[in-house]
Amino acid sequence: MSNTGQLWTIDELGSQVALALASDYDGAPNGRVRSVPDLRTIRYYTTLGLLDRPAQMRGRTALYARRHLLQLVAVKRLQARGLALAEIQEKLLGQTDRKLAEIARLPLFPFSPAEKGVEVKAETREEFWKARPAEPPRDQRPLEIAASAQPHVPLQGVPLAADVTLLLSTLRPLETDDLEALRAVAAPLLKLLHARRLLGPRPEGDHS
Repeated sequence: MSNTGQLWTIDELGSQVALALASDYDGAPNGRVRSVPDLRTIRYYTTLGLLDRPAQMRGRTALYARRHLLQLVAVKRLQARGLALAEIQEKLLGQTDRKLAEIARLPLFPFSPAEKGVEVKAETREEFWKARPAEPPRDQRPLEIAASAQPHVPLQGVPLAADVTLLLSTLRPLETDDLEALRAVAAPLLKLLHARRLLGPRPEGDHS
């Protein structure tokens, strides 16, 4: 397996899988399979041979490459079609990156704006919290209404870490899959908060 290209920690790999499945993925039909694989599931898939061994080791931290992303997304796509893990093993065993990309419905190589003649922006999707949203034109802003006329929408808290809670104003109750997906995509934000010393020290053994 080629080790060239971007490498991710296991937390970052989970976030990439969540992003890849965010738009057109409804989860497994039986509802018993995790929509987005957590760290324990990723390690379990490795023991089953569904996922290659890490591309590199940086000290005690395992690093994963794009082939791992293709493998994980392909597994979830096949589970969504009702295939059992044993059937998925047979279907994916020894497959090339190109075939995995076809099953996962992802590009074989990550999109490179520079190759397409598009101006490259410094910010990435994973660092969306750094960018301040632009103010809409005045004539496109919503009309102000009295506070008494606004419907009451309860706040729901999502614990992302021991000292980080995400507050959501939503009418729909959060389900287990919602919580798992939110925690997966929040991993880069938590990493930044720790790096800037805005949170306490990471739990012992956390090398993400």
